Amino acid sequence: MSYDRYVAICRPLQYPVLMRRRICYIMSGGVWFWSCVQALTCSLYVLPLPYCKSNVIKHNMCDYPALVQLSCSDNSAFEKTIYIGDFLVFLIPVSIILASYIAILLQVLGPRSSKRSHKALGTCLSHLCVVGLFYGASMLTYMTPVSSYSALRSMINTLFTTIVPATMNPFIYSLRNRDVSAALRKLFAKYTLHK
Repeated sequence: MSYDRYVAICRPLQYPVLMRRRICYIMSGGVWFWSCVQALTCSLYVLPLPYCKSNVIKHNMCDYPALVQLSCSDNSAFEKTIYIGDFLVFLIPVSIILASYIAILLQVLGPRSSKRSHKALGTCLSHLCVVGLFYGASMLTYMTPVSSYSALRSMINTLFTTIVPATMNPFIYSLRNRDVSAALRKLFAKYTLHK
């Protein structure tokens, strides 16, 4: 999405060429492939582990840090390998997102920018908020050592990676609509008058 916005704002005349269907398929396929490799690596390691602790996981989804903590074997090599993989899974998309938005910011703040470019920046900021919520919670979930794993903290982080961005997305983007903003102002004004 950030690359799409970068092309739309910084290279509008080249948009049909730079955002061809084939390029979108390649970008989507690359993300899916790397994520599947990472998930498969974790699954193939965690499944045959010997478990000597309780088999009850106090969690709303079964993540590998919870399973590794229940294992009675030495998992330090696995943890190092997974941290490198997780770092790459986070680093590549975050660097592309940040590079795109830095280029957009430089374009908007440049001497030849228009009012239309400034409006586009508002949309980019809302997307950046949702992405920040998602990646921040994901890093807290997967980049902390397994030894300091907490079921409660993991459940809260899972909530922030799965439910909060999906819930905030329509809210953030609909507030940019003038009609929705005006209706919300009327609703809050009516609510405060009745109190």
